[in-house]
Amino acid sequence: MGQPRRRGYPHGRHHRCPRGIALPAAGAGLLFLSVSLLSVSLLSAPPLADPRPGLGTSSSSRRFLRRHPTNGSDGELEGSESGDAFSVPARGGWTGQDDLWGSKLASNFHGCSNSSSRFLDSGITTQPDRYLIVVTSGGLNQQRTGIVDAVVAARILNATLVVPKLDQTSFWKDSSNFSEIFDMDWFISFLAKDVRIIKEPPEKGGKAMKPYKMRVPRKCTPRCYLNRVLPALLKKHVIRMTKYDYRLSNKLDTDLQKLRCRVNYHSLRFTDPIQELAEKLIQRMREKNRYFIALHLRFEPDMLAFSGCYYGGGEKERRELAAIRRRWRTLHIRDPEKGRRQGRCPLTPEEVGLMLRALGYRSDVHIYVASGEIYGGEDTLASLKALFPNFHTKETLSSQEELAPFLKFSSRMAAIDFIVCEESDAFVANNIGNMAKILAGQRRYFGHKRTIRPNAKQLYPLFMKRGNMSWDAFASQVRTIQKGYMGEPMEITPGRGEFHANPAACICEKTSRNSAIVKSISGNNLEPVTDSGIRKTIGISRPPYPVYTDEEADGSDTEEDPDSSGRGEVIDTEPDDDSAVRQEDPELEEILSD
Repeated sequence: MGQPRRRGYPHGRHHRCPRGIALPAAGAGLLFLSVSLLSVSLLSAPPLADPRPGLGTSSSSRRFLRRHPTNGSDGELEGSESGDAFSVPARGGWTGQDDLWGSKLASNFHGCSNSSSRFLDSGITTQPDRYLIVVTSGGLNQQRTGIVDAVVAARILNATLVVPKLDQTSFWKDSSNFSEIFDMDWFISFLAKDVRIIKEPPEKGGKAMKPYKMRVPRKCTPRCYLNRVLPALLKKHVIRMTKYDYRLSNKLDTDLQKLRCRVNYHSLRFTDPIQELAEKLIQRMREKNRYFIALHLRFEPDMLAFSGCYYGGGEKERRELAAIRRRWRTLHIRDPEKGRRQGRCPLTPEEVGLMLRALGYRSDVHIYVASGEIYGGEDTLASLKALFPNFHTKETLSSQEELAPFLKFSSRMAAIDFIVCEESDAFVANNIGNMAKILAGQRRYFGHKRTIRPNAKQLYPLFMKRGNMSWDAFASQVRTIQKGYMGEPMEITPGRGEFHANPAACICEKTSRNSAIVKSISGNNLEPVTDSGIRKTIGISRPPYPVYTDEEADGSDTEEDPDSSGRGEVIDTEPDDDSAVRQEDPELEEILSD
């Protein structure tokens, strides 16, 4: 709160106290001043208790954020009840501020994923009697990584790809198949020149050919596929790769990276029912305001239990999350404070709200929240809703009848959230899971739309001491900390970071305002733009992988792959659902997949 205004006197006149009462009045004034200073020092002292708001308790939202209406306004959110200096402005920020909703540099960059002239048509490269079947793992976005890499793997092997089978037995328990989530016909036709794709496994004599099961190591390179998978493919003709996620290296030839982008950003369209409902939700958000924020909150009980983090909820929180953690016998015990200090924990809903307000977003901004069950429920969300009262989800924006066809299918529900988040004016990713990575990359590819990743490691100590600083000082530090985490072009050094979050090989920069010539951010190819706006890569690129014949690929190449180890190729005989033999607990990955 600001200091009270001092009364002035007109025309410079000052009233003088009678001489007889001046000294007693001065003594009384000194006494009053001493008492006042003592009271202020006691009130401003840092609280002895843990300054973090507890979870799952009704007092958590009231402890730091109290609304005080003043002079008919909508009030302001003040500091803690102990009277500290931290006070969130009632509105604050500017919804029309340019850098809040987009980057001024974004127009200099664009997605460019067309293949080079050296990337041969699939009609030339695809070899007969080579079929690849892939079974993905995890939730929607983890499966998406597997689908993308399956197409590239088929191209490396010069094989025909069978439409990938989605994991239906994972933690998410979704029975949807590929065609119930993605437009299968579009997927096949769009990629026809890159990879031959068929809907069903091949048949021989009227019966489906029995596949030979394999599993490749994580981040297997193209040479790894040629050395390990191709010999078996030539002998067995149909290969089925199970638990297929992140089974392809991030370091690929430029043309193969661009193929990844064509698959991820162009071929994977959601089905019409999913797309139509998502577009209705986007329209309803736009009707409420010109701009809106989408927030992937990721504050579910399972997520918090897996992270091993502590959020100040006392013994109740420790007991509840520990009970969930006991499901995973292989999960080691972590230091909860160390996890937050290292930035490995999601921010609390309140912390996300404080960060956004500090960046300049006003309280009247509308927020779409993509999330499952929130740990602590409405009590945990109360502080975020106090900061941003215009709080929406797919459940609040749609009718029961509209949402009913999707409720039993977690992947279809996630797909709706994905579309709304992708189309938002600003997207906030409160974790580093697959959905956050893929959305970050997609938003870079389609114009570097504002994408905010909390710098949790540096924000954590600031949140811990916020009660002892003014709002202006807090907001200034947040803006400094978040530089480099706002989705700006060239924010991530080319070649660094996960490919899905930073598809540098597929993003090009214009060399001058009046020139049609653009260059890839990765710096290894130049691309002219044709009159029709189609970009065709020419210039520097390593030769495509050769078309191996049965005689040439006899498995005699024994050069060790950098990704290989003693475990090498795993030939397994486990059931299709990958559930009988588990050398690792799949939920440890699936919990984080979306």
